Formats: sequence, structure tokens, C-alpha cells
Amino acid sequence: MKAIVLCAGQGKRLLPLTERAPKCLLRVGDRSILEWQLRGLSAAGITEATLVTGFEAAAIEAALPGITPPGLRVRTRFNPFFAVAENIGSCFLVRDLLQAGEMVLLNGDTLFEPAVLRHLLAAPDAPITVTIDRKPGYDADDMKVSVEGTRLRAIGKTLSPEETNGESIGMLRFQDGGGALFAAGLEAALRQPEGLRRWYLSVIHALAGTGDIRVTSIEGLSWGEVDYPNDLEQAEALVRSWAAPAPAMTGAG
Repeated sequence: MKAIVLCAGQGKRLLPLTERAPKCLLRVGDRSILEWQLRGLSAAGITEATLVTGFEAAAIEAALPGITPPGLRVRTRFNPFFAVAENIGSCFLVRDLLQAGEMVLLNGDTLFEPAVLRHLLAAPDAPITVTIDRKPGYDADDMKVSVEGTRLRAIGKTLSPEETNGESIGMLRFQDGGGALFAAGLEAALRQPEGLRRWYLSVIHALAGTGDIRVTSIEGLSWGEVDYPNDLEQAEALVRSWAAPAPAMTGAG
């Protein structure tokens, strides 16, 4: 199994912390967000990961030798359009990888315990599987979902409370032609006048009516995303709660 991590953006909502450093290299506890992610990927059995870089790409490339777990091959692909396009552009640049076999896609600002990814990988087969969580209420910035059983009906930040029964954590699995379906959806979206300003999950929303989009819930497992400065404090508490030790590293400082 392989993975794609989208970490091209600057993370302007975290300024001035991201004035010269990409969001994925911000420290949470004693490691960067990216190091936590790479360890999580490795612990779940991922053997190859592609990072889509953009802002301060050289800093990410320089950090990789010291934060990559043994047995995980990591390469990068530079997105020169990161400043003028949303994350749909990064997905479009790796559409060839999405169609090459089973793949996991995740955002570069998502922290997760390894059990989250293992749960996604163990979910029933489906072309595209969206990882969701549930909680008592959802705010305006949550990527909300409407589901019927395990079928995704809609996804977006503007779903009404009445139709919302979960939120996406920004982690997808593609198999059985799902990558090709998503790649075609990306191209269709980018052909529209506003295409560059769309999130890739808007493509998933457009595909929801096909019946090929399923969900798996990781309720009870821990994860978090870092969008704002106050998220870092919550992220610190999150990683402190993970009792299981991370795998041994080589080259770490």
C-alpha cells in the first residue's frame, strides 16, 4: 500500500509561525507534524509515500533524511502552482499515482494515531472510502458529511445541521478503479472557471451520487488537524495521550 500526503500550502492561518516554514514542519511535542505522519504511515504498513510539496519545498526535502522511518520510501513531487490553486491542484499533479493501484490520500496537517489508518485499510472494499468521525456538534470550519449507512450522500462545509451526521478527517482510500474515477473528476472540476479555487473534497461530493463513495467511521480513535495557532495546543495534548511508543528511527536528532 502507498500513500500521498498533500503538504504544498503555506498555512497562512498560522502566520507568523509559517512565515518561513511550511505547516507540516511545525513542531508538535518533540516532532514535526510530518514526522508524526510518516511514523503513522509506517506503523500501519505503508511502504511508499509521495509528498506533494510547494511552499518551502527545499526545507521539507532537507528534513526527510532525519525523520523518515526505516522501511518507508519517501519521495517528493513539487507543485509550482501552490500559491494560485487550492489542494485540488496538488491532487491533479499526482493523478497518475492515484490510478496506479491502491492508494491512501491525506492532508499534510492531520495528526492521527496509527490505529486510524489501520482501521481505514481494514474497511470493506470500495472504489473510494472516506474516513469520518462523529461528535455531538459541528462548527463552520468542519468538513461535514451526510451519510446513509456506509454510503456517502454529501460532503462540504456548508451542509445544514439537519443533514450532517459526521465529518471527514481528510483521509481517503482508493482501490478498484476509484483512483481513475477521482482523477476524471479532478479534470472535470478544473475545466470549470472556478476550478482552481475548489477543494479536492468537492470532487468527492460531486461523485457521491455514483454510489462508489463509502465511509468508515473511526469513532473512539484520536486524530486532529492543525489550521490555527490554538490547534497547536490541542495537538500537543493529543500526542501526549498516545501511550504507545513510536518505532525506532535512524538519523533522528
